[in-house]
Amino acid sequence: MMRQREFRVIVTFSTTTDAMAMESYCLSHDVAGRLIPVPSAISAGCGMCWSAPSSQRENVDSAVKAARLRCEGVYEMLI
Repeated sequence: MMRQREFRVIVTFSTTTDAMAMESYCLSHDVAGRLIPVPSAISAGCGMCWSAPSSQRENVDSAVKAARLRCEGVYEMLI
């Protein structure tokens, strides 16, 4: 069975350390999402990104700022 595609917020990082820090921060602060491989339409340094429902865009942006993470880019895309 194919998974239904949906719009997601994608946050890319240049290092795996930053991606893992995002995961740690989000899990401890109940921010929705998970680490996934970077979609092929995007290029990113470490190959991992944070993916969250697009309805969570403000929470994800706040998490990046609060955790003082360096992200390469933030995208909204259908995956």
